Amino acid sequence: MSHDSPPVTTSLGHGMKDRASKARKNSHMPAPRRHAGRILIVDNDPALRRLLSLRLGAANYEVTTADNAQEALSECARTRPNLVISDLRMEPMDGLGLLKELKSRWPELSVIILTAHGTIPEAVEATQCGAFGFLVKPVEKLELLGQVQRAIAATAFTYIKGDWRADIVSRSRLMDDRLKQANRAARTDSPILLVGESGTGKELFARAIHAASSRRGKSFVVVACQTAAARALETELFGDESVAGGTAPNVGAFRSAHGGTLLLHEIGRLSAELQVRLMNALLEEHEVAPRYRARTDVRLICTTSRDLRELTNKGEFREDLFYRLNVLSIEVPPLGRRREDIPLLVSHFLAQATEAGDSGKIYSPKAVELLMTADWPGNVRQLFDLVKQNVALSPDKIMSEVLVQQSLGGESGGVRSYDDARDEFSRDYLARNLRSTAGNISKSARLAKRNRTDFYKLLSRYRVRARDFKENPST
Repeated sequence: MSHDSPPVTTSLGHGMKDRASKARKNSHMPAPRRHAGRILIVDNDPALRRLLSLRLGAANYEVTTADNAQEALSECARTRPNLVISDLRMEPMDGLGLLKELKSRWPELSVIILTAHGTIPEAVEATQCGAFGFLVKPVEKLELLGQVQRAIAATAFTYIKGDWRADIVSRSRLMDDRLKQANRAARTDSPILLVGESGTGKELFARAIHAASSRRGKSFVVVACQTAAARALETELFGDESVAGGTAPNVGAFRSAHGGTLLLHEIGRLSAELQVRLMNALLEEHEVAPRYRARTDVRLICTTSRDLRELTNKGEFREDLFYRLNVLSIEVPPLGRRREDIPLLVSHFLAQATEAGDSGKIYSPKAVELLMTADWPGNVRQLFDLVKQNVALSPDKIMSEVLVQQSLGGESGGVRSYDDARDEFSRDYLARNLRSTAGNISKSARLAKRNRTDFYKLLSRYRVRARDFKENPST
């Protein structure tokens, strides 16, 4: 369904301004602004969703819908609306529960509650819990538009059309810091190195950088450096002009990505021979096919789960290539350092499983708690696979803690080893210490009764980064 305003058929726009002025004079509602905002409607009544969508779409709002709270949470993470309009009576999570969850994740998001006459006291309670207001069914058109306009004017949850980071599901401060770095990096054409464990979502970061850059309308080409044989990978990167017959030559990824972005996955797996070829291509100002003097204009993004500096020190990676690629480096954090994102990711993955034809299954609170405390060596990818597995295998709508334990190998409910428990305690202690001092190393070392050198060693041993706890990480 299209939500665009009806077209004006006046030739070259003559008379459009006069007619718009007359329309405003004859209406009790002020004309909506251009790109008035994005609204999510949550109601299990398809007829009401359709009616509200038509009214708001005609008023130049962009409208998406959901028929339950779980789907609404996923949609908010994906589309970032300015306003949510939710029915009060829904199952299994009602409108009040959805309101509280929305406000815990996005305090600045405006929410309007839909209610019947008999539930007005509950709607008043919702406003006390942070709802912007409530609308009584059947909803009057002018009351709807007036309250929507005021709610959107009050929200700071800004929607940007073509949201560059819409595919990255997160509410953690740590990820927000990394995304700010990515947005700043997108404004340049310098090479970017995305560093992080396998499964953390480095390709999503790369795609977000491309979407935020001036190259967003051009190609985004991906090459996996760890999967192909050396000769095949060379052809994939640089092409092969020596094609017999009438077959079109393989121009290669560099020339295919001309004007856009080229993502090289796991650059640390590149063979020594191809490291030389890549370095020569970069030194020759992107002249990757000297025979035809064909130059390319490519933004290069590389990912690695290996320590390139260590590989360089071992002689396994060219030092000049390392410095050429490591102009802007961004660490994509593992899931274990952004555990507050796990419920949001689970909701997002459940919605994806539902779209694939599964019934609307949800996790019990105990199951979600277990997911949040489990180890995730495979990071977000492992969590996604587990959710898909649970949805496929669970005979019940409510997926239990026992099911999650079985999926994790049955070890989550057992007693951990002494060494593992000690390491976990140490990491938690260091994190709490740094959080209490906003990442100040000197103050944290004094609280721990350690000198700065010993404290730094502890941070390094347990992979805790002080900058993650600073109030302004960029400073």
